[in-house]
Amino acid sequence: MAAQAVDRELELKYSRALNLSEVESKRDPESEPYRSKYAARQLLKEMKAAVGLRAQAGEGEDERLQEGEWLQKAAVLELQLGLNHTETEELSAGEEHLARCVQILDTFKLSPQVVSILIQAQYTHCCAFLVVTSTWVDQDRLLKMCTPRNLKQSIISTSAALMQFRNQLGILWAGLEEMEKAQTYLEDAESLYNQYTKEIGTPPFDTHEHFLAEEERLTEQERHKRFEKVYTYTLYYLAQVYKHLDMIEKAAWYCHTTLQRQLQFASYNPVEWAINAATLSQYYITKQSYMEGRLCLSASGVIFNQVKGPCSESPAEDSEEERDRCDQLQQKKAEIARCWIKYCLNLLQDSRKLLEDDVGELDWDRQEELKIQLKKEEEEKEQGRKSAVLFGSSETFDLIQSVEEKVSCTYPVDFTKAREVFLVGQNYVQEAKEFFQLDDHVTDHIEVVQDHSALFKTLAFFEEDQERRCKMHKRRIDMLEAVYKEVNPQYYLLVCRQLQFEIGDAFYEMMELKVSIANRLDELDSHNIKKINHLVQSAITYYNLFLESLKNSEKKFPELLEADVLRPALVCKFRIGWLYSKMITSDPKTQLGNLEQSVDCYRFVVDYCKRQPEAAKVMEPELELCAEMATLLPARMEKLRAKLVAFV
Repeated sequence: MAAQAVDRELELKYSRALNLSEVESKRDPESEPYRSKYAARQLLKEMKAAVGLRAQAGEGEDERLQEGEWLQKAAVLELQLGLNHTETEELSAGEEHLARCVQILDTFKLSPQVVSILIQAQYTHCCAFLVVTSTWVDQDRLLKMCTPRNLKQSIISTSAALMQFRNQLGILWAGLEEMEKAQTYLEDAESLYNQYTKEIGTPPFDTHEHFLAEEERLTEQERHKRFEKVYTYTLYYLAQVYKHLDMIEKAAWYCHTTLQRQLQFASYNPVEWAINAATLSQYYITKQSYMEGRLCLSASGVIFNQVKGPCSESPAEDSEEERDRCDQLQQKKAEIARCWIKYCLNLLQDSRKLLEDDVGELDWDRQEELKIQLKKEEEEKEQGRKSAVLFGSSETFDLIQSVEEKVSCTYPVDFTKAREVFLVGQNYVQEAKEFFQLDDHVTDHIEVVQDHSALFKTLAFFEEDQERRCKMHKRRIDMLEAVYKEVNPQYYLLVCRQLQFEIGDAFYEMMELKVSIANRLDELDSHNIKKINHLVQSAITYYNLFLESLKNSEKKFPELLEADVLRPALVCKFRIGWLYSKMITSDPKTQLGNLEQSVDCYRFVVDYCKRQPEAAKVMEPELELCAEMATLLPARMEKLRAKLVAFV
């Protein structure tokens, strides 16, 4: 009876320690963030002392049986103490407890006779934490320790414990930034899971069952669910480790598989799952894997909508806690919208790269070729989709697919298709701006506006009508200038530089289009001349603002440009030179002054690239033209000077 009382006390303490660590700790005040963790640690230490005494109390023929049982409990407590110290950021102490767990189990050498007795006596968890060393317990070693009759049950108990313990070691080493060690432990856990499910398959016991009464132990179904959850964590942490090791492709695959398994076993937080899926979509976008990216984003929205307790229509009446919750939900929704914007923008931009010719215009022959090619590839891709790692279950698959159908995952090759993608992106721009407003989220708001501008810029590429293209660039100018006027360059210098360059770019694009339109006219009227000159001067103004922002406190331009502004600065100089040559005037003196400005800009680029060879590499497309114009324009200027002398 006394022994039973001790067992019951241990069960209650273990349950209390878990509740403190996993439930009550979430309510700890900021001033004492680990209060419940420390209380749980004290209980675990008390249990450890009691278990140590019981492990030495075995008598008679059951002595080894009792020793085995209590050493397992001691190992579980060392594991929990290791986790406790790790969670309170005491990683060295956590490692000591985990190492002690290994040490305890390493001294517990099971013989075939003992395993048989333990199995027959229904101590099905006797092999938990069996001899964890720096290498895995392999099949041959288990064969030596267990009779064939009892081998299967031994592996059931051992596999679950080993995999979970390896997970924790992996997490610990990852926390200590020992990523290679973490990788080894976690990959071993993955290998064990694969071997176990292939050769055994029976749901193993859960670690906590060592401190549960027999009638309270889990069903096979619950054991299976928990075992699969442990493996899902293995994949999750492997994804993190691979990411830190710059094994990005493997990291993405493990992240994708983790998300799929969380849905499969209904073990996820909808908001976290949705954000992780949306984030993963951005990786697929960089790989031009738009089908997978669209799948992630579609699933993200569907799962996010599972969040219970929508925000009320009268937030002023809500508690502060409820308002914070709603604010966070709105932010996450806006972040998912921004991922959709990037999807649409990158799809359009990648399509443009495939279709543009040497001067950045639409290649009509290439367009026809691509239409035929993409149609064939789309059919093949949809067939291959069946073998891809998909999200969803019977409840969610149809919902995800219905969202996917609203936007293409193939390259748009004409204006109609491009506009469909553009409109989806524009809708998400409005959704993102509902939360990321200029007053409270300056940088985020401006980035959304910049993406909106980029959507218009790319759509204009597909438009055949040049007047309509001009209107799209005018929309860009309006939205960019609106936010530029509200931003203080003293606090947002980098943002202002980006806006200056982009507004200058929009004016430059409009100017080029207006000149092209004017060239088709028999004669330029004053209205067209005035319009072109206005666009030229506006572009020059914004490009010069960008260049002025690079000067030091003494208003001197830097001898050496920083890498992040090197190409933009030289492009500004190049374009200013080009713009001055486009100014329309009947006054030879003004024309000569404009050409002098052009030559100065071209020579600046050429001279800088001679001094800095790395600049020549980034300016390769424009440098040859700069050198050519710097050579040709002086001859034209001499002719103008001769005319001026003759006129005088």
